[in-house]
Amino acid sequence: MDLLAITELLKFIFAGAGVGFMVGLTGVGGGSLMTPLLIFFHIPPHIAIGTDLIYAAGTKAGGIVAHAKQATINWAIVLRLSMGSIPAALITVYLLKNVFGSPEAYQHVLLTALGYMLIFTASVILLRSRLLKSYKLKEKSLHSLKNNQTLLTVMMGAILGVCVTLSSVGAGAFGAAALMMLYPRLNPVTIIGTDIAHAVPLTLIAGIGHMQLGNVDFSLLGCLLLGSLPAIHFGSKLSKKVPADKLQTALALILIAIGCKYAFFR
Repeated sequence: MDLLAITELLKFIFAGAGVGFMVGLTGVGGGSLMTPLLIFFHIPPHIAIGTDLIYAAGTKAGGIVAHAKQATINWAIVLRLSMGSIPAALITVYLLKNVFGSPEAYQHVLLTALGYMLIFTASVILLRSRLLKSYKLKEKSLHSLKNNQTLLTVMMGAILGVCVTLSSVGAGAFGAAALMMLYPRLNPVTIIGTDIAHAVPLTLIAGIGHMQLGNVDFSLLGCLLLGSLPAIHFGSKLSKKVPADKLQTALALILIAIGCKYAFFR
């Protein structure tokens, strides 16, 4: 292996470590950081998104075990979300393959979806306190939502399935925000656990779909995981010693700027 190849590998190991560290430190989703970073490093958007989906499934999988042990996963809600998201992810992959055909033909769709999802994710981060206040509303004030909870959950899952498959972003922030609005009496910790439990199969299925399209680089994936897994743990340990809220706000503003670039100014 020549020096240039080694340098490339180290670059992506450090990129994985940087993203993992920020995820552990701030809680901001890895997809919203990793995919734009890979594109910045001149990885084609379809490879960045496909690889990041498998990466997300791998890094979030441990969260299911932890939350299951604490009984903080509502499996009925996970099933409802999956009834919408998994078919939507499969249909989205099918359309990418059979309607657009080549990555060059659907690249603009991926970048536009990525832009909008980055803006949405960043907005959720910035408005989190207001969302939490809305979350604390009495359920009777959301009576009409309660009557249609199951249908709305499946529909929200379908929207999430499309968006995540096209952008690799939103499985965390989008899902959590939806659960807060649809299930106002659900414990916040259970919202997080339920969201993670749904995100893993969604990102895995969407990632496998992209794998079938040839959009996953396994060497790149290995480098990202090698760097990020220990860095997430290290960032989590430091999270109590730094002003995470200020870092989240700064990251959110950066994500909005990047999102606007992809959505409006390409």
